[in-house]
Amino acid sequence: MRSFRKFYQLIVDIPLKKSVVLNYRYEVKAVIGTGSYGIVYHCNDLKMNENIVIKQLRKSKRRSKKELKQFENEISILRMLNHRNIPKFHEKFSQDGNVYFVMDFIEGDNLEDHIFLNQLTFNEKESLYFLYKLVDLVCYLHEHDIFHQDLRIPNILLKNHQPILIDFGLSKMINSDNLAKESILQLKRQDFYDLGEILLYVLYTTYASKSKKALPWTEELSLEKETVHILKRLLSIQEPYSDIKEISMDLQAVLKSKNWN
Repeated sequence: MRSFRKFYQLIVDIPLKKSVVLNYRYEVKAVIGTGSYGIVYHCNDLKMNENIVIKQLRKSKRRSKKELKQFENEISILRMLNHRNIPKFHEKFSQDGNVYFVMDFIEGDNLEDHIFLNQLTFNEKESLYFLYKLVDLVCYLHEHDIFHQDLRIPNILLKNHQPILIDFGLSKMINSDNLAKESILQLKRQDFYDLGEILLYVLYTTYASKSKKALPWTEELSLEKETVHILKRLLSIQEPYSDIKEISMDLQAVLKSKNWN
């Protein structure tokens, strides 16, 4: 049954071809990426003569209440956001039974490609400063009761050395009045843990292994004690952070206190 489902998705979820025009306005230029429930296209807005991005709910998922709800949830979240480092929502439309939404096209490779294809590296100071800018973005989300829940290097673009946050497909939007404090704290800590993973990832871009044996990061990386403290709290090895502003303050303090080379 599982193999049939995969085969069905391969047949049904074939991406739109180049030059297809959607909603009498958007011409498909290329497929940017595919996810568990969506296909993302780079398009040309023929009316405004500008690049935009369109996300399509996979055909195989459009009858699934869960996947449709997830798709609509991402639209609801993007409608609420107005930040220069987050793609702006434009409109939602349907065509031939398929559901789409339009958002800004932001030029730039994701962080994963920068690291693996362009050999981008971060020393300790650069890693902390990068995380500080990313935390500022996540702080904006949390202030709007939105939790990304999928903070990973493929979901971060770089433009003029600034992080751009994309893909809100797994994000949660909450109302503090009807959600237990424990549940809100759990959502916060998932974002914090992801930030810790990202910090580790960029720190490892300058690491050269001297041993064939894999060791814990605490033994492989030579870091300032303040950086270790931040990492351990983000990763819940020590007392976890409970507020995003506390992370920002710790990062700001270590960046100012050290005489970095």
